[in-house]
Amino acid sequence: MDHPVTVMAVGDLVLDEPDPDSFFAPSTDTLRRADLAIGHVEVPHSTTTTSASTDVPAPPADPEHLKAVTAAGFDVVTLAGNHVYDAGTEGVADTIAHARAAGLLTAGAGMDLEQARTPAVVERGGLRIAVLSYNCVGPKESWATSRKAGCAYVKVLTHYDLEYANPGGPPTVYTFAAPDSLRRMQDDVRAAAASADVVCVSLHKGIGHTPVHVADYERQVSHAAVDAGASVVFGHHAHIMRGIEVYRGRPVYHGLGNFVTVTRALTPSGGNAAELEAWARKRREMFGFAPDPRMPTYPFHPESRATAIAVCRFGADGRVEAGFVPCWIDDDARPVPLGRGVKGEEVAGYVERISREAGLDTRFEWSGDEVLVRAAGEEVPGE
Repeated sequence: MDHPVTVMAVGDLVLDEPDPDSFFAPSTDTLRRADLAIGHVEVPHSTTTTSASTDVPAPPADPEHLKAVTAAGFDVVTLAGNHVYDAGTEGVADTIAHARAAGLLTAGAGMDLEQARTPAVVERGGLRIAVLSYNCVGPKESWATSRKAGCAYVKVLTHYDLEYANPGGPPTVYTFAAPDSLRRMQDDVRAAAASADVVCVSLHKGIGHTPVHVADYERQVSHAAVDAGASVVFGHHAHIMRGIEVYRGRPVYHGLGNFVTVTRALTPSGGNAAELEAWARKRREMFGFAPDPRMPTYPFHPESRATAIAVCRFGADGRVEAGFVPCWIDDDARPVPLGRGVKGEEVAGYVERISREAGLDTRFEWSGDEVLVRAAGEEVPGE
């Protein structure tokens, strides 16, 4: 592939601790090799004291911390997620304003739904690249409307079917996107593809803190994006890696897990709100883990320390080469890119295993310090 344009992407960013630059230090050289780097900003960045969430709210992070995202090499941040409206309209407005002041383009949130659906557009290496961002999870209060700030979204429905005569027993769960909501996303993708060479679709989706499982709607929505013209789909939200597939020649990263996600907001301590104390109890019941007490700023699943930087190279002829840089979140909660050593092989093997267990038929092979992904049966030039 001659002179490709390299796009890198990571999962969730939560910058709720002092000295955010230090957490990016091990990964900055890698990220700066990209022509375009995309990250997902998970929480509002604002000084407001407003709390508008009906869920466990994420407190706003320091607006100044967004400068660390730019310094690390990022160009675009996606904002469509379940916490974007936790600090209300002011929090949405402040996050967008401070991100742009830091030199970042934003996608996925706005003062109304039209703004939230508007892609971030950049030109790199002669290619026009559009980035769209959608939230597929709740709470509904985070969603933008024609008269309300919030995020772009795809509405997902859940159906519970009791398979056996056992009232109160575990049901079979089916999930699927509401047709009108899915069509709206596809309309946006088609419109972007009509004027851009590359369309990146960011989806906040998945079951939190749960290894392996990819819900029905995740593949439905991701495939619908590709069918409408998306060049790549980047998933996040679950705070743990998910499998990777190649659909119609386009990479779908079902979950890029955590990147820099440092916060004490999910760690109960004296004086915490009742909702947070209840969440800590429920987390163990629902997801079967408690955070490592040695890492108070990293309250996530132990397996989530295996993570990745997605790497996609786009040619002027429409070809795409996709893969990832394996990373490990160290004891200081810093994502560290790995080469093809023991730890790199371990993380790459983990991603391959969870892809297989999720039923994704993907080939994985090393190329230098990256792992390439291809559809099973895809012919490789030179083979």
